[in-house]
Amino acid sequence: MTPSPITPAELEILSTKATAAKATAYCPYSKFRVGACILTEQGEYITGANVENASFPVGTCAERVAFGTAVVSGHKDFKALAVATDIKPPASPCGMCRQFIREFTTPSFPVYMYDVDGNYVVKTMEELLPDSFGPDNLPPSS
Repeated sequence: MTPSPITPAELEILSTKATAAKATAYCPYSKFRVGACILTEQGEYITGANVENASFPVGTCAERVAFGTAVVSGHKDFKALAVATDIKPPASPCGMCRQFIREFTTPSFPVYMYDVDGNYVVKTMEELLPDSFGPDNLPPSS
């Protein structure tokens, strides 16, 4: 399913919520705050922030927190994702997050990446994860 186009008003809300989500990050070790916000096809906004752990590989990125929250809340169709950080240029989702996002989106799904000043770059999942592997690559279950 190709995501619906996002309106300027939706983009403004998505940006604002992703940026605000940074304040909820638990990052006592890296001090690298990341906020994320997903816009569903039903018009709902779901946020997430990174959550670190003293055992560093156990931490969870903001994008996976947001998508996990959305999916367990019953959402399956998404329009866009925004990710906000405190650096310049904006940071893109890590490799693990790219694969995680791809599970629930299509190659045309837009990811808006915001820097500390609110400037953004937008890329599709196809650009972030070319030749990706997703649910549509698996044989149908019987």
